[in-house]
Amino acid sequence: MSEEAADRRDETSDREGEIADGPRFSRRQLLCTAGTAGMVGLAGCSGRPYRSRPECSPITAAMNTDGYVPLPADDDISMFRRGLRRYGYYPNETVPSSVRVDWSFPVNGIGHTAAKSTPRPTPDGETILIAGDTGTIHAVRPTGERRWTLETGAGRSLGFHGTPAIVGDTAYIGGYDGELYAIDIPSGTIVWHTRLREFGGSIAIGSSPAYIDGNLYLVAEYKNPAKGALWEVDAETGTPTWSDDRIWGMPHPSPAIDCEAGKLVTGSNDGVVYCWEFPSLEFAWSFQAGGEGGPDGKPMADGRFNLGAQIKGTIPVYDGAAFVGSWDGRFYRLDLEDGSEEWSFDTGDIVMSNPAIDPDQGIVYVGGDDHHVRALDAATGDERWSAYVGDRVIGSITATADTILVGSYDTNLYALDRATGDRRWRVNNRGHVTSGAIPHDGRLYYAERGIFSNYYDEDEETVLEERGHAYCLVPDE
Repeated sequence: MSEEAADRRDETSDREGEIADGPRFSRRQLLCTAGTAGMVGLAGCSGRPYRSRPECSPITAAMNTDGYVPLPADDDISMFRRGLRRYGYYPNETVPSSVRVDWSFPVNGIGHTAAKSTPRPTPDGETILIAGDTGTIHAVRPTGERRWTLETGAGRSLGFHGTPAIVGDTAYIGGYDGELYAIDIPSGTIVWHTRLREFGGSIAIGSSPAYIDGNLYLVAEYKNPAKGALWEVDAETGTPTWSDDRIWGMPHPSPAIDCEAGKLVTGSNDGVVYCWEFPSLEFAWSFQAGGEGGPDGKPMADGRFNLGAQIKGTIPVYDGAAFVGSWDGRFYRLDLEDGSEEWSFDTGDIVMSNPAIDPDQGIVYVGGDDHHVRALDAATGDERWSAYVGDRVIGSITATADTILVGSYDTNLYALDRATGDRRWRVNNRGHVTSGAIPHDGRLYYAERGIFSNYYDEDEETVLEERGHAYCLVPDE
């Protein structure tokens, strides 16, 4: 294991071992008393209140059309990894043979190693929303002209790392202050935001919400003990309508939903994939990745926690399967029906990036700490190609009609030929490129981490040398 990987593993253990001040309660006690209006129903809490199940049939019907359709297919909905199934696939977008930076400006300045928020264009492409790890949300036009800037309470902590879900004129995003925000896009004002007590004292929401039929789905993090919960929230009011607190180990991934298979999946730092029936939200199954075991070889609290098996990347769902990268160095295909392992690929090092899937060709693209991006056959796990990208990949991989876009810890954004993995070009930046790169109307948007000195040196003060920027690339003609 590399020194930096060990440091990140120690960082995860330290953070999840934090002790909160004040009286201690079990996570179930906290969450069962969280809904002051009596709206929250938890796994293990008696008397689940009424919840209106979202309607999946329009989405299922759209899935049966010819060709790839991002789901939901509504023209006014846009979300992280481009849809509920989290493919990160843009088959109608092409990448220029050469590019230049059209504009950039500083957005990130916190020394947290988590992947940074991915810029999200509105469905009409007229506004780009960029959430920073300082708690600020920026709205700009494609040309870089600023529409507005919004400071939020997330600036008290580690800001934003998730990506907004956009529905019409409203953007929804969770912060590392443990609160969920609804933002009016035309005006840049807060429509509503939840309070900590509404999510049972959550310390962070690092996942990006999934939206379907008036409901948002996200995971929240807790400490003392280190746990998580899956939440359903009414998008109009911000009212939590259901939750399940069975997750251990502070989850980061964003939920993925497959309406055709009737499943919702997410993962967590305990190395477990959790799956619920959808839309009923009855728990279906769990899968434990490998790892070294918990502290001193014992489980953490009364839940499973395998150090070295953390699942930090969002899990796309395709072809009746879930595709999972783990810190145990393996990339898995799991049967959505029962969670059984169908195949796994040994990369030899930590896998924490968000993979992309090309459903037309049946290929999954995955990057990891071994400094490579791989194209794997989604059905068999066979390697089609492998490409060296200079350093670790911890952010999102994007697949377009001709190109794979991937950011690296070596400060470059790479464009790789989708068929061969050959490098088409790379753009050097300031800091580690850990957001996804989003193509829209001939432009590419992405963000980087801030530049720090002494970050891994315990004996020296960590210093922010320069803020990480958001970028827009255009064809270099």
